[in-house]
Amino acid sequence: MEFCSKSRKYQVLQIIISTVFILGSLSGSTLAVSHQKTVEFQAINCRKHSAVLTDFGGVGDGKTSNTKAFKTAIAKLSQYASDGGAQLIVPPGKWLTGSFNLTSHFTLFLHKDAVLLASQDEDEWPVLTPLPSYGGVRENVVFRRSGSLIFASNVTDVIITGNNGTVDGQGAIWWEKFRAKKLKKERPFLIEIMYSDQVQISNITLINSPQWHVHPIYSSNVWIQGVTILAPVDVPNTDGIDPDSCTNVIIQDCYIVSGDDCIAVKSGLDQYGIKVGIPMKQLVIRRITCISPKSAAIALGSEMSGGIEDVRIEDITAINTESAVRVKTAVGRGGYVKDIFVRRMTLKTMKYVFWMIGSYASHADKGYDPKALPEITNINYRDIEADNVTIPGKLEGLGEENPFTGICISNVRMTLAEKHHEPSWNCTDVSGIASNVTPNPCAALRTKSTYCPFPEDKLPIENVRLQTCSATA
Repeated sequence: MEFCSKSRKYQVLQIIISTVFILGSLSGSTLAVSHQKTVEFQAINCRKHSAVLTDFGGVGDGKTSNTKAFKTAIAKLSQYASDGGAQLIVPPGKWLTGSFNLTSHFTLFLHKDAVLLASQDEDEWPVLTPLPSYGGVRENVVFRRSGSLIFASNVTDVIITGNNGTVDGQGAIWWEKFRAKKLKKERPFLIEIMYSDQVQISNITLINSPQWHVHPIYSSNVWIQGVTILAPVDVPNTDGIDPDSCTNVIIQDCYIVSGDDCIAVKSGLDQYGIKVGIPMKQLVIRRITCISPKSAAIALGSEMSGGIEDVRIEDITAINTESAVRVKTAVGRGGYVKDIFVRRMTLKTMKYVFWMIGSYASHADKGYDPKALPEITNINYRDIEADNVTIPGKLEGLGEENPFTGICISNVRMTLAEKHHEPSWNCTDVSGIASNVTPNPCAALRTKSTYCPFPEDKLPIENVRLQTCSATA
């Protein structure tokens, strides 16, 4: 009888708490009053309404699927988009889930002890239509595009943040299928945001994505800060952050270990990218630490057919990384890479410091136009310290008729590795100037006393002021 009485009292208490949740939602207060600790965080916008994943049946045991809980929660909270917006808090626990879509005026907040575990059931990853600037073929193979774990399209004011909660892509099963050539569809990304405005991704840890970790595309006003990304260095295509055909983007204060480029700047591939014609422009990248033994700290291209321009890169640290800021393109890409400004890089154990290549011959399909020649011009580097370097510079344009032009390199000191390459520089079909560079650059970069430019004005995204918001988690 004692047990029954306590059980009945507990049920009554649960009803009371549930009622408080409902009343709280109607009044705009926090839905989840059972979680007492309040955490402050910085965001582009704060929310009037709040809920916890467990309010919608979420179970954080690492085994139960929470795909339905996430979808239900986001659908319910979307009703507050015009009333101050809403945030969904993921509390401590291991939350197994398949792909789900975010909504406008919405914040997904991950508690520091919360881990989202990506489902390994392929049925929980939807098949999407191909990206128009890439087509449905890659390297002459038709592929089915998988939806990302966290996805948003045509939304405004969406935030993914936390106090360093984790999203684990559990990519091993996908990597094994990729190596064995047994994939039924393309490996998914971890986060993809497309056709959207006012996007923030901050203060979270992303690990083991099946493919790219963060992919904002066809979007504007994107703020990425304080993101840690970790992937095995021997797994290809696990790029860290790939801004793609976006305008007004900032990526700062991130730590990335990857089997591919830590950051890859893109704008579409071959004839598809040329047709869509959306450039990647007004991009700030700063205070990034990268480890990528087989790829670049920052790559510009090779998918750059819509154009890449006005990119400002500063305060970069790369350790045991193949190359620093690399330009890669090919005949058939079209488009351009221009007005690129780089300063203050610290590099440790590098194969290349300066690497530009015009023969990155990987195409969407055989339909590319061999007459579509990319323009590479006004590429500026200054204030670089590099130790244990194998090859200081390898700069290869597109031929005598289409050289890379306007290259400027100044105030650079490189110390060579014991087993370094000779000659230390290899330059063909390029032109530009160099000043105070050690070891001496190739003759194609004529010596001239100069200090390569770096814009002093601010891009619009740098003028954004974040608000102090709170989450009860």
